[in-house]
Amino acid sequence: MLRRGLVIPAHPLALDADRRLDERRQRALTRYYCEAGAGGVAVGVHTTQFAIRDPRIGLLEPVLTLASETVRECERKLGQRIVKVAGICGATAQAAQEAELARRSGYDAGLLSLGALRTSTVSELIEHCREVSDTIPIFGFYLQPAVGGRVLDIEFWRRFLEIENVVAIKVAPFNRYQTLDVVRALAESGREGEVALYTGNDDNIIADLLTEFRLRSSGRMVNLRFAGGLLGHWAVWTKRAVELLDEVRECRARPKMIAGLLARAAEVTDSNAALFDARNHFAGCIAGLHEVLRRQGFLKGRWCLDPKENLSPGQMEEIDRVSASYPHLNDDAFVAEHLDCWLR
Repeated sequence: MLRRGLVIPAHPLALDADRRLDERRQRALTRYYCEAGAGGVAVGVHTTQFAIRDPRIGLLEPVLTLASETVRECERKLGQRIVKVAGICGATAQAAQEAELARRSGYDAGLLSLGALRTSTVSELIEHCREVSDTIPIFGFYLQPAVGGRVLDIEFWRRFLEIENVVAIKVAPFNRYQTLDVVRALAESGREGEVALYTGNDDNIIADLLTEFRLRSSGRMVNLRFAGGLLGHWAVWTKRAVELLDEVRECRARPKMIAGLLARAAEVTDSNAALFDARNHFAGCIAGLHEVLRRQGFLKGRWCLDPKENLSPGQMEEIDRVSASYPHLNDDAFVAEHLDCWLR
């Protein structure tokens, strides 16, 4: 399923006015993603807020369990399999515990963040990844430094791809050169039929999905594509994201469609700049998604676990602007039709 290509929204955290988990609205979001056609959900990731791991908050296990239960409910209703990806963070001891929790909770793979290992050598990083992969199949994760990641050179990715239990890589450095490092390493590994590439480059979503990377390695030509996306941006307007991936697949077979999709690519990037607060170094990225979900009725407010985390000055106006400029990017009518059922 991962290699075929999926829309995988990065799941937000629904809180009430007291900043406690709102289970009803959390379940509604999961149902929305599944019924909008997403092929998977990613939970416990940046969009879910890393603070759920704080022992004083204690929400990691409840949130993972809630999503897993709700996905199983949706699988029975829809008669189809939905991939569950759990975010895994921290130094090796913590990451190993989180991997075990994810496996025990029924997750298919772990999205492995290396942000906590900023000073580790490549060899130390690889050993860390191997240990986690002994418990659960892993998604590699190239997270941009602006939100807690670190630079990972091509030598790291070459060695990472030697780990047998790697099933996919989310590429999200927001940097074309670093994106190409991952693509090149996969071409050189000979594992292009086993490991799927997923875009997390919010500034280049459609272009990533449309591009065919042609690389020569060991005397052979390797053609690679991003199979799908695992994105916080797709936590809103998800039905349109599913339609977009279908259109990309059609476009690959009918190249004349590319011009229209490239025009939409600029619209999606402009919208992402507003939602993710690019002009303020992404300070309001989670609050921006919460604002859209608030407008659609999923959330009662934009509350984050950190009371100081909110929209940046001018971000509301930017969200208003892109919402008015690109109404064809939202799925408000679909949400309005089904929201009461999802909130049941």
